[in-house]
Amino acid sequence: MNEASLRQFLERVSRGDTGVDEAVARLRDLPYENLGYARIDHHRELRRGAPEVVFCEGKTPEQATEILARIAAHAGRALGTRASQAHAEAIRERVPGAEYFPVARVVMAGVERRRAAGEGQPYVLVASGGTADLPVAEEAALTAEFYRCAVERLYDAGVAGVHRLLDQRALLAGARVIVAVAGMDGALPGLVAGLVGCPVIAVPTSVGYGTGLGGVAALTNMLNTCAPGVAVVNIDNGFGGGYLAAVMVRMTQ
Repeated sequence: MNEASLRQFLERVSRGDTGVDEAVARLRDLPYENLGYARIDHHRELRRGAPEVVFCEGKTPEQATEILARIAAHAGRALGTRASQAHAEAIRERVPGAEYFPVARVVMAGVERRRAAGEGQPYVLVASGGTADLPVAEEAALTAEFYRCAVERLYDAGVAGVHRLLDQRALLAGARVIVAVAGMDGALPGLVAGLVGCPVIAVPTSVGYGTGLGGVAALTNMLNTCAPGVAVVNIDNGFGGGYLAAVMVRMTQ
């Protein structure tokens, strides 16, 4: 339930179109719904502007499906991250129109994605250092799209061939927020931040050889970048990067 739907609901109660008993029954689950193994936060969209997101990893397909289906029923849309093929198949059987994106391991329902920005419209640019970073980059891009942002993509434009990045200066300069996803040395966000005036969200990935320490080297490099205006999220946390970008876009509109 978001603010608009809550206002409509209260107006129906005020007019007498909805009875008190029905109103009480509906409001009973507004703070959260207790399934025993999960307490679904239906109040979150009212507080945060977007419904709760289901982290599917570690949940059975049945658990993830039940939670996501109930969120979709209340909010009209739902997002599941770190979803396996088994999660996706169970969810699509229960939730009409749910779409699975296997590269990103994301399930989305009830959202018409804005695949590109119209002229003059703000957009989030998701850039990746390499092709191996695509799962995390796509999680970020799809998350921003779930939160109704237009998203542009610039993939495999890392510092090993910096001309691939510099060739896209217009795309970089036009972005409202940039999510820069990189493993290995994690240098991409600092380089991007030195070229643009918008905020840059750095997402380190676990891509790399042994001394990369599963993304720790990229993380520390991003935290230590000398370019200002860079925020860093957790290793492989494409969702966190995409979510933060969407919040920034919403706050500037």
